[in-house]
Amino acid sequence: MEKIDFQAQIESHLAADDLVVLGRDVAALRSSFEDYYLEIERQEQVKKIEAQAKGDKYELLDFQYEKDLFYAAYKSFQEKRKIQVNLKTTLETENLRLKRSLIQQLKDVIENEEKIGSAFNAHKEIHETWKKIGDIPLDKREDIQKEYSRLIEIFFYNIKIYRELKANDYKRNSQLKQDIIFKLKNLRNSSLNVRDLESSLRGLQNEWEEIGPVNNEEWEVLKNSYWEAVRSVYEKTNQFYDEQRNELADNLLKKRGIISELSTLLESTSTLEKAKDWEKATEKVIQIQAAWKLIGFGPKKDNDKVWKEFREKCDLFFSAKKEFNKSIDSLNRGFADQKRELIEKAKSFKDSTDWKTSAEKIISLQKNWKSLGSAGQKYDNKLWADFRSACDDFFTARERNFAAQDAALIENLTAKNDLIASLHEMQLPESKSEALAVLRNTSEQFSTMGHVPLKNKNDVYERFKKAIDAKYSSLKLEADEKDRILFQAKIDTLGSSPERQKLLTNEKNEIRKQMDALGKEIIQMENNLGFFARSKGADQLRKEVEGKVQVLQTKIDGLKKKLKLIPHE
Repeated sequence: MEKIDFQAQIESHLAADDLVVLGRDVAALRSSFEDYYLEIERQEQVKKIEAQAKGDKYELLDFQYEKDLFYAAYKSFQEKRKIQVNLKTTLETENLRLKRSLIQQLKDVIENEEKIGSAFNAHKEIHETWKKIGDIPLDKREDIQKEYSRLIEIFFYNIKIYRELKANDYKRNSQLKQDIIFKLKNLRNSSLNVRDLESSLRGLQNEWEEIGPVNNEEWEVLKNSYWEAVRSVYEKTNQFYDEQRNELADNLLKKRGIISELSTLLESTSTLEKAKDWEKATEKVIQIQAAWKLIGFGPKKDNDKVWKEFREKCDLFFSAKKEFNKSIDSLNRGFADQKRELIEKAKSFKDSTDWKTSAEKIISLQKNWKSLGSAGQKYDNKLWADFRSACDDFFTARERNFAAQDAALIENLTAKNDLIASLHEMQLPESKSEALAVLRNTSEQFSTMGHVPLKNKNDVYERFKKAIDAKYSSLKLEADEKDRILFQAKIDTLGSSPERQKLLTNEKNEIRKQMDALGKEIIQMENNLGFFARSKGADQLRKEVEGKVQVLQTKIDGLKKKLKLIPHE
């Protein structure tokens, strides 16, 4: 996973002059930071689980230092931003007071000033001061601006200077106001973000107020068009904030639904008794974590709370799984100790020549071995190899002892050669089911014919395998059916081998290795799904990946069916 320098980014934001406008950017950065380390820690958990499954130890990497460093910078940003927000609020309140004072001064000029020159100068001074005053609280802007505009209208219509303005000035002002209205309409349909949209609106409103009067006949139409255009922009910004609030509320609802689903799964862990059940539950938790990452922000006041609750549920699950793995490890060690005792007992018969009694005792040991549970992946295969080797030492010695004396071995060899010859000449029935039954019966005959001389056993087995495989291949079978039947035939043939136990075990191990590789490929693909953004192109990629996952899962299901066809030894 690509490493991101979150610390450099947040410190860059912290060094900015205006922290107020960076609130959402830093909140998004914090969410990305937490999602990033959630994924990193999840990967660490997966690595540890895989290591434990192999019986190895794995120390989880600790990212607390990076988190503490980031959250310290984040806290510093929040504190500095709060100071700026408070200062901004204070300034906006003071600006509101100043604008109200200017409105009152303008009223006084309109109502009391009789000299046109003085009135015009007073208006100019008031308007210049008005433009220099910064923002006021958002909920007061429209009313204050309307009142100021209304007084400006009264001012220009009440003073006699209007009569002295030239007709071309009226025409020019009219055109300028029409240009403002045109820009406002374009602004309504623009793709600007809300912050730039509001800034552009304020700029156009200031330009409108700076334009002189127009003919009385045009004024009402222009004024109505202007305010209609302004209101349409306000409606767009209000619609954005409404949609944003709805989206945030919807995201919060989705996240609470995921937490509820995770809580239900967490409650069910008390009933999980097998490792495969825990693996299925773990896959589900990983899917839930991926779904969480696809959901956007919720309301700011709820974000931290739902995240902590979600993280707590995930931690509880993996803690429970860790305890389960500890109990399984303890059980596996117990089985391993018992199996080591059986190995030592089997080794004690290596040099025994009491063939019958020793064979019965070793068979009894083998039965005891089968009754024991698994000692875990780390130990079981090695223990089984040691036990099997100890048993094989005895039985190989016994076989060599009887090989020279047992005339039945020669008879068995002759019978098997005759069966192979008849198999070459055999004409299979036209009925597919009858043909399969004949071939299956032939395999059973070969398997029950007993041992042959040691020097001939591999050769006679290979010749029979080649002949029976050729007969199966001659049948007209559908692809899936052919695959299943040929695999069953392969197992039947392996069962006829003098080394059937070894060959069947190797076949099982090969299938499990293929299943593990396909499973890891599926996990990698599902993890990659979490990095796709929501877009048309990403949705197409997601569908393609999900299709590939389904194909891999189908292959795994097919391998599971094959595994069930192999008899237990």
